[in-house]
Amino acid sequence: MSQNSMNPKPPTKPWWKYPMVWMIVGGPAIVVVAGITTAVIAYRHVDPVLDTSKPSDNAGELPALQGRNKAAETATQPADR
Repeated sequence: MSQNSMNPKPPTKPWWKYPMVWMIVGGPAIVVVAGITTAVIAYRHVDPVLDTSKPSDNAGELPALQGRNKAAETATQPADR
């Protein structure tokens, strides 16, 4: 008898029957699906562009606009040291 007939090789399983393969392939696959889902949501629910070139007609926004303009004016001045 030969050595091979006494110690037969155990049958090997296909690659998809090993749980470690699914952990290695599944993690990146989930990330790709999540990225595509995020891109689709961002594309479908895009925020509208606000026109800031014209002044606001809403009197309630006036203090906020004045504060923003004041902060922009003082930001260009050098700091006192």
